[in-house]
Amino acid sequence: MGQDQTKQQIEKGLQLYQSNQTEKALHVWMKVLEKSADLVGRFRVLGCLVTAHSEMGRYKEMLKFAVVQIDTARELEDADFLLESYLNLARSNEKLCEFHKTISYCKTCLGLPGTRAGAQLGGQVSLSMGNAFLGLSLFQKALESFEKALRYAHNNDDAMLECRVCCSLGSFYAQVKDYEKALFFPCKAAELVSDYGKGWSLKYRAMSQYHMAVAYRLLGHLGSAMECCEESMKIALQHGDRPLQALCLLCFADIHRSRGDLETAFPRYDSAMSIMTEIGNRLGQVQVLLGVAKCWIARKALDKGSRPAMLPSPGPPLSAPSFPGSQGLCQTALPAALACACLSGSGCHRESPGPGRGSGKQARGCSASCGRTWCASTSAWRRPSSTAACAVSPSVRGTAGCRPCRAPTSSTSGACRTTGHGAAPTAAAPP
Repeated sequence: MGQDQTKQQIEKGLQLYQSNQTEKALHVWMKVLEKSADLVGRFRVLGCLVTAHSEMGRYKEMLKFAVVQIDTARELEDADFLLESYLNLARSNEKLCEFHKTISYCKTCLGLPGTRAGAQLGGQVSLSMGNAFLGLSLFQKALESFEKALRYAHNNDDAMLECRVCCSLGSFYAQVKDYEKALFFPCKAAELVSDYGKGWSLKYRAMSQYHMAVAYRLLGHLGSAMECCEESMKIALQHGDRPLQALCLLCFADIHRSRGDLETAFPRYDSAMSIMTEIGNRLGQVQVLLGVAKCWIARKALDKGSRPAMLPSPGPPLSAPSFPGSQGLCQTALPAALACACLSGSGCHRESPGPGRGSGKQARGCSASCGRTWCASTSAWRRPSSTAACAVSPSVRGTAGCRPCRAPTSSTSGACRTTGHGAAPTAAAPP
């Protein structure tokens, strides 16, 4: 296949992809990859395959094509191609939640000698690095990377990049609990789509609507959150965007949980977990498990929300959990803290509190020796210096029983005589 024919087939595949005929487009591109001897054409078609598999949630295939693209770039001995291929490799690892690898590849991109593509792709490299830092909860470094990406977007009049950065900033501020800014930036992204996005993919509108839905829910505007999430889900279904479908299902579940409709929330968490597991989004799996744990706590079923289950070894994604009211249920939700530790591949630095049963016994606290202990009555960690009364029964300040709330406990059941709460749960997320 010659150079001209390769270009024609790549364009044909792009037209099919833009008309939502994804499988046909992939078939055309794979044929080009098999038959074309033109290295530049092969590099371009590999880039198309990376993007398509990313939007379909096939992250392992995305990583495979990114590795092949790097080999092609090395054969071409062109710094611009090498930068682009390393960026695709960084993105692939970002999608698979391999955040340390993402940061390493992004630094490789930034360390390459100045190229023509460097000015155009530098913002995207900073954005990918910021997302990786955010995934590792390194908030200061994440914010610095996002601000750097935003400067690239403004300096190059790149509204598309600015839109993506605004969505990531919305996610950032949602995590640091600045909910007003968490709404402001996705709204800014939606404005950019409205003003400049006539020729853009609908995924940009869907992405901004999803982040607006998350912010509206956190602010308590559940009606607006539902409307935005429905709009995002509609576009995701239309384009076969599996990762966005999973995020929307998670958002729907969180909205129903905020409304107190737990029976409706559980099946949506179940569906979200199935897709998260299928595509390999381990961070998404953690978010689902946290939502499920909050549901059990909201039901005043702390024993079900915190009862330990058999955890798989770190690395492979968890199978979809099952919940009452949905199909194929297991009756125990994984504890949030242990699940997070398992999915991240490392243990939690703070050991979960043990049972503080019996009068005069204290709940075991943090293994990091910070002295914090878990209060079953307030569902919160308390410092040893705290002498505040129990939040449920402020008048109780006894010295026996639950150490944080100072409420006496039954010598037989271990339950708090004042509040009626049971012993401390066996796992909880530390502050």
